[in-house]
Amino acid sequence: MGSVSKAHFASAVLGGLIVAGGFLAFGVTGTQRIETVVDEAPVAVQTTDNASSGLTPNDIYQRDAPGVVFVRAKLVEQVADPFDLFHARESDTSTGSGFLVDRRGDILTNFHIIEGAARSGGVTVEFEDETIRAATVIAVDPNDDLAVLRVDMRRVAPVRPLTPGDSTLVRVGDPTLTIGNPFGVDRTLTSGIVSALQHQLHAVDGRTIDNVIQTDQAVVAGNSGAPLLDANGRVVGINSQVATAGGGRDGANQTVSFAIPIDTADSVLARVDAQPTLRVAYLGLGSPQRSKRAGAIVGAVDKDSPALAGGVLTGDLIERVQNVPVSSIGDVLAVVSTYSPGQMISLQVRRHGHPRTLSVVLGSRTVTPPGQ
Repeated sequence: MGSVSKAHFASAVLGGLIVAGGFLAFGVTGTQRIETVVDEAPVAVQTTDNASSGLTPNDIYQRDAPGVVFVRAKLVEQVADPFDLFHARESDTSTGSGFLVDRRGDILTNFHIIEGAARSGGVTVEFEDETIRAATVIAVDPNDDLAVLRVDMRRVAPVRPLTPGDSTLVRVGDPTLTIGNPFGVDRTLTSGIVSALQHQLHAVDGRTIDNVIQTDQAVVAGNSGAPLLDANGRVVGINSQVATAGGGRDGANQTVSFAIPIDTADSVLARVDAQPTLRVAYLGLGSPQRSKRAGAIVGAVDKDSPALAGGVLTGDLIERVQNVPVSSIGDVLAVVSTYSPGQMISLQVRRHGHPRTLSVVLGSRTVTPPGQ
């Protein structure tokens, strides 16, 4: 698989054992910038033609590190995050890693990193040269904890996209590398081996992710969304979660790392290819009214809008959206912007002094992604 556009990765094989224990993701915030490079002897791997690649971890690092980015999401909605212990979500920020998959500016990362942030204008990425760009969330797959971001690559120094591998060829004992942004430290390299295959993890929405790759790599906070590389530097997975068990005699916890197979990203990336424009959630509220009361007073409801279909009326006082308190129509639209078209949200409103809860299926509107 020489390029993302050639195959966008094959579909994953279903099945596997369920891993017991608590699953957490690795993400963190911070600004410290220290470059750490692991320089080792060449990794001897057998390629399809039985030839050794001859690449050292340092060779792979120098080649691929520029394609790994630091992802920062400004949270509008505080969601229940099952990954809190290793994926720090401050009161208003979530951070992690991601990597460039094509020259168009598409970046693959974890859904849980950007969950709760506005799909347009709520996420930024930072490149190796400290260039920061606004990113638009153009596709999400909560079932597999995946998201695709797009940034405008104009005026960004040329960056080589990472090369996709084939996760169906991964075997227990294969060497692995990860380039990520732990603790806000810039692009640190960690190494390990594949410990097991065909495990299952629980995604943000509670569903299972199949054929997960288990490694013995050091658990490093901030590597959520980072690429799991084989000894040739090809992406075979997206680091997502860790499992922690009780410690031994010394009281230390035992942890193992898990990565989503790169082949699992096929469907979400194919969706990006088939999507010439970006569609974001639409509610359909018109001009707001001024009010001294807590909440957002609806000034108008658009004709044939999702809000009208859901029972929202002019004069309603919206107090909460998905249990998030709001004080203006701007707050309402900010929370809505964290969802996708077709999703159902709840609005807690007060009408003539009486509380009620309305369910609204969000519509969609078209926006232009960055760089187009």
